[in-house]
Amino acid sequence: MASLTSTNLPGLTLLNQGKVRDVYATSSPDHLLFVATDRISAYDVILKNGIPDKGKLLTQLSLFWFKKLQHIIPNHFITADVEEMPEEVRQYKDQLAGRSMLVRKASVVQLEAIVRGYLSGSAWNEYKKSGTVHGISLPSGLVESQKFREPIFTPSTKAAQGEHDENISPEQ
Repeated sequence: MASLTSTNLPGLTLLNQGKVRDVYATSSPDHLLFVATDRISAYDVILKNGIPDKGKLLTQLSLFWFKKLQHIIPNHFITADVEEMPEEVRQYKDQLAGRSMLVRKASVVQLEAIVRGYLSGSAWNEYKKSGTVHGISLPSGLVESQKFREPIFTPSTKAAQGEHDENISPEQ
């Protein structure tokens, strides 16, 4: 099973290529096409290989939360059914099915919501220096990749591709 690490949609304008998602213009000035690829990024570096169907899984997770929370907060989601998308998009159904969403244009909130179950990566680096993770005090004596008693919410800023996200406290 091959992974989709690069989209190829001739005739559509690629507006942004993120660590995982590609964003395209559509014929509607009010809508965008989001495509979740199978790219892998680690420490803000995009790796050459991908994980087959990772983009489809990410899209399904997004759809679940958009639908679950729609009665609490409005969102930008319109449809994930390629057949309901503009004609210029439908021609790429084989590439887009299960991994794309048509959305309304909206202002971007440059935050990333991270829920951690283990003390790893940038969280481990911060803990070694200060005994905190995203400003949250943790017990002393924890070891790298140790499982937390319960998951913790550790937000970060969302940096542009090639730059590093900045860890922030939940209060920020």
